[in-house]
Amino acid sequence: MSRNRLGPTNAQTNSRLSQYPNVQRSYWSGSDMTETQIQRNIVANLAIDPAAFDARIKRHEISVGIIGLGYVGLPLAIAFASKGLKVTGFDTDPSKIELLNAGKSYIRHIPSEKVSAPVTQGILSATTDMTLLSEMDAIIVCVPTPLTRHREPDLSFIVSTAESIAAHQRRGQLVVLESTTYPGTTREVMKPILERRGLVSGIDFFLAFSPEREDPGNQHYDTTTTPKLVGGDGPDALRLAVSLYGEIIGRIISVSSPEVAEATKLTENIFRAVNIALVNELKVVYEAMGIDVWEVINAAKTKPFGFMPFYPGPGLGGHCIPIDPFYLTWKAREHELSTRFIELAGEINTAMPGRVVDRVAQAMNLRSGKSLRDSRILVLGLAYKKNVDDTRESPAFKLIELLEANGAQVAYHDPYIVVIPHTREHPQYAGRSSVSLDRAALTGFDCALICTDHDNVDYRLVVDASALVIDTRNACASRGITDGKIVQA
Repeated sequence: MSRNRLGPTNAQTNSRLSQYPNVQRSYWSGSDMTETQIQRNIVANLAIDPAAFDARIKRHEISVGIIGLGYVGLPLAIAFASKGLKVTGFDTDPSKIELLNAGKSYIRHIPSEKVSAPVTQGILSATTDMTLLSEMDAIIVCVPTPLTRHREPDLSFIVSTAESIAAHQRRGQLVVLESTTYPGTTREVMKPILERRGLVSGIDFFLAFSPEREDPGNQHYDTTTTPKLVGGDGPDALRLAVSLYGEIIGRIISVSSPEVAEATKLTENIFRAVNIALVNELKVVYEAMGIDVWEVINAAKTKPFGFMPFYPGPGLGGHCIPIDPFYLTWKAREHELSTRFIELAGEINTAMPGRVVDRVAQAMNLRSGKSLRDSRILVLGLAYKKNVDDTRESPAFKLIELLEANGAQVAYHDPYIVVIPHTREHPQYAGRSSVSLDRAALTGFDCALICTDHDNVDYRLVVDASALVIDTRNACASRGITDGKIVQA
């Protein structure tokens, strides 16, 4: 389009400019055009046509870049590729890139066939080369958002990713953040970085937030069947993000802003964290009364309304529930507000690994007269939830740490995690191997501690061959296994 074309009317121009007050004017500075002509040229020449972009999405003529190929990014990449869109995955881990380009999955619940088919067709590939971001029409960010040592938000991955995008950004791209974070991150953190080089959100590119809702191992819902939330930085960004996700997901829910979408994601996980804290506290109370909390919950969930079952455990795991509440409590302090209810739930859940270790020590002392020092403990299950190979924020690591701090010798068995991978919080355990689970091995331990209730573990063998079993997941009773050597914790 010529830079001298006037384009829209004065009213249209003023309306458009009012939405984007930071638009760059340097391109026309020093020319002999009037102020009105400059303003019209800003809008007419810089604004990308959302309708044309939308049409290209629907014709599958766009390329999609996904940054972060973990438990969120990989299934998302597969979903887009399965619909025929060309997808490039970006990650800093060369091993993931090598496996994906060879058509192999590195996540247990995602079969390699789902990767190999689009790779063979040439519509799915992966790279560490961020310069290729300039070739993408849509860029989706699926990077980690952990906590610092002081339990404050660590946005370093979002910031570094936004800087990488900005370094190779071109006009006309759609950028969507999926990483869970506090309300305001998309527009307060990402947007300024993406606008540093003079491009303007809503005119030169489009920015949105759409929170991931992955649940690894869920047999009922996956990426394409879970309703998707979208909040855009302006109506055009919202329209394009809805259109993009609509190609792979059946139901899209539009919300009024990125902040609402960010807050919704936190609310979903805080709801779970608070209710888990409630049943963890009830477990302690009912245990003192000689009441089985698992039986209570199973009885309560027969009520067809007004009750939703949550279950106690040895601590919180997974990327979201142990972390998300702290993102909101930190942001609330900016507004001089305290989140006492949420923080209390966090204290209860954080204390659970310590309580389990106390229970182990007490049971060993009462039943065999042994202390934790120099005892041999087998932790059953390293993943944060059953039947997956996901160790993110798993309470098993904290249990191992506390047991070893008390002088115990600890080994683990997990059928899905043969070797412990490197983790940010517990790098010292990387490289440890899972021990075999047979009668001879079990008799060599003073206690078997069930941390994760994988279905493919022979719990009858565990009970028969072990001197003591501490069950934090009701794994034995739920399978009809009863024995005096089983202690719930």
